[in-house]
Amino acid sequence: MTIDEFYRLLDQQVLELIDAHWQDDPADFAMRFHGRRELPVRAIAEQIACRQKAAVKLPSLCCFPLIYTRLSLEQCSGERAAEWKSSLMHGRRAIDLTGGLGIDTLFLARRFEEVISCERDEVLAGLAETNRRTMGVTNVETRIGDSEALLAGYADEAFDWVFVDPARREHGLRSATLEHSSPDVVRLHDLMLRKAPKVCIKASPALETGDLEKSLPSLASIIVISVDGEGKEVLLLLDRAHPVGSKPEVRAVCLGEKVFEISSNAMGSTGRVVAETPGSWLYEPDAAIIKARLTAGLARTMKLEFLNRTVDYLTSERCVERFPGRRFRIEACRPFRPKSIRRELLAFGVSNAAVQRRDFPLSVDALRKRFRIGESSEHFLFFTKDASGGLVWLLCRKP
Repeated sequence: MTIDEFYRLLDQQVLELIDAHWQDDPADFAMRFHGRRELPVRAIAEQIACRQKAAVKLPSLCCFPLIYTRLSLEQCSGERAAEWKSSLMHGRRAIDLTGGLGIDTLFLARRFEEVISCERDEVLAGLAETNRRTMGVTNVETRIGDSEALLAGYADEAFDWVFVDPARREHGLRSATLEHSSPDVVRLHDLMLRKAPKVCIKASPALETGDLEKSLPSLASIIVISVDGEGKEVLLLLDRAHPVGSKPEVRAVCLGEKVFEISSNAMGSTGRVVAETPGSWLYEPDAAIIKARLTAGLARTMKLEFLNRTVDYLTSERCVERFPGRRFRIEACRPFRPKSIRRELLAFGVSNAAVQRRDFPLSVDALRKRFRIGESSEHFLFFTKDASGGLVWLLCRKP
């Protein structure tokens, strides 16, 4: 979005046009209004597309006539993750070093008396400021410029919290590493902790979390967040008072119909207890639990066993009703014998199924092609290994 398009979107007639057509097909709108030079047609079509996505990602905020850019909406926190994340932070004053569309800033504004929002892009800063005025948010100050320079200009102890969601692109490509983020939070570690005793870094869900304390000496907590089973972000909480050299707590937070949390601090030492044979039920933990490497603690808590020694599939004879993840009724477990699989599947009346594989030599596409398995959501086929390391497949249904 150009600065000219942004200002033209603020025209009341244009805003009313967006309100009237926000449920239309954006491409169809652009074609019907093509040639209307008095209107920013491309920008309006973009707003229509964004509002439709915001209705899912930002359900309570989209009732306001907010303005978006396609990229900023794609990159911003979803509402449920942003709301939960903000519950970790509170105080008199916070600074958001990467304001962007301003979704995290909006939720921080509910927890702090004052929030400083830094954004280097003039259009994006103006857009976020306009949205805050639309929503009646008055305790956020917008600062335009380089966030590192802006932060350095504040006195030490100026804030209770620093929040940063660094851009994760390098030479136009996505990067999950902290060192390649912008701003470089590893390099800014000491500066951030001079300005506030606590820091929250929103990192990529693909970030490798092992040994992060070597790069971030004050790392007190690693929190992996999922929404409806999909991994969304990793939060790194820095605390000036955290003993250097001590391991951070690791938490998994699963945001679904209810919130499920599990922490490494509450588990003690855990190892894999592998079932001799699969039980009647198969369980696949939520993505946040697997990412946080807390499946063993979950298994011990819920009295479950691992299907094998390498994969985070769990099993039991009894059904665990409120399992944080997916559960399936096992109808059959068979050794992987390529020559007889097609015949065995047809004996069960199965020619189509959802297929999943872990620690298995063939890809899902190869399995589908070789054994002529079509798509279906009625049956589920899992290709993996058993307790002895032998290749097996399991036929399952959802309860």
